Amino acid sequence: MSAPKKGDLSSSEKELFEVITAGNVQEASRLLGCKDVRVNCLDEYGMTPLMHAAYKGKADMCKLLLQHGADVNCNEHEHGYTALMFAGLSGKTDITWMMLDAGAETDVVNSVGRTAAQMAAFVGQHDCVTVINNFFSRARLDYYTKPQGLEKEPKLPPKLAGPLHKVIMSTNLNPVKMVMLVNENPLLAEVEALGKCRRVMELICEKCIKQQDMNEVLAMKMHYISCLLGKCASFLKDREDKLEGLIKSLLKGRDSDGFPVFQEKFIRECIRKFPYCDATLLQQLVRSIAPVEIGNDPTALSVLTQAVTGQVGFMDAEFCTSCGEKGAEKRCSICKMVIYCDQACQKMHWFTHKKVCKKLQEQREQQEAESARLRMQQSNGKDKQGVTQSDTITAYYTDAFL
Repeated sequence: MSAPKKGDLSSSEKELFEVITAGNVQEASRLLGCKDVRVNCLDEYGMTPLMHAAYKGKADMCKLLLQHGADVNCNEHEHGYTALMFAGLSGKTDITWMMLDAGAETDVVNSVGRTAAQMAAFVGQHDCVTVINNFFSRARLDYYTKPQGLEKEPKLPPKLAGPLHKVIMSTNLNPVKMVMLVNENPLLAEVEALGKCRRVMELICEKCIKQQDMNEVLAMKMHYISCLLGKCASFLKDREDKLEGLIKSLLKGRDSDGFPVFQEKFIRECIRKFPYCDATLLQQLVRSIAPVEIGNDPTALSVLTQAVTGQVGFMDAEFCTSCGEKGAEKRCSICKMVIYCDQACQKMHWFTHKKVCKKLQEQREQQEAESARLRMQQSNGKDKQGVTQSDTITAYYTDAFL
């Protein structure tokens, strides 16, 4: 079959683009079996079926096209866009991950010099930016599960590759969440296993720095994970309560305001121990964190998260006070000032939150009372000036939503 040319489509290929738009996976599967249908055919703009499916957010369709050999790195688009770029623009993290897992290149630029991550950031799809910046293929980790050279056994037992890859791929760098990921897998939550995993993280960190296309961001993340695994191992050696004790230490807040001092110091120490002192990223992190007094903003976690994942600090989202997961919705029923994923996270944090909960409740009540007083003054002031009935009704409904 001839090489695809822009706009040179058979009737079946034209129909394929239509069923992709409609999201009819069954019909698309039938068409892909036709002899006159090329999975990498190009429309008049140079878009492949995979690009269309990615941009329209059709995950099942993307999976089908990849199974039929779709070229994830095709860049015949008139502006140099790739399927990964379209996935980022769509805002679908599952499709973005699918493109990456299929071998999508992250450093390709379009006609205006933007990568997929930069394009996603430009349109505000920060979750997709995070997925791209944190992607680490399983194949790269599996390299360490096979003996190399004269080695009699691999550096990483194959049974640990899956659990460790899950930790690596986490876009939530909150140390509590990381420890929870370790604790939930019995294979990983052992001193010997953690030691081997930590060594692999150090090797990957070194490789990221020394390779030709140096990746300081990934190196920093691997170093951070290595430090966390080391801390988990030390707690497993010394504590009877296992990793629950480490989680409790990370969540423990100071009496005055509940700020987790141990967690802050731990993250700062992880950054300080980064072994490549000349790294630009390390210097940026130090300049951002060093002048800040512990307990003030920005925290070490927020600075590290923004540097590694690409998430900006002013994102309009709620994060769990315990584990840092995005999208938390359940607030403390007493003070309403802290937010959690679920009752498990609230219970985990209650031992430290209860010390400041009453103070926060009093602050909230004072704020509400002050707001009510100001609204009353404004209302009385308007009445004295002889406002119309219409003005009074408008003011009432405005106040109701304050």
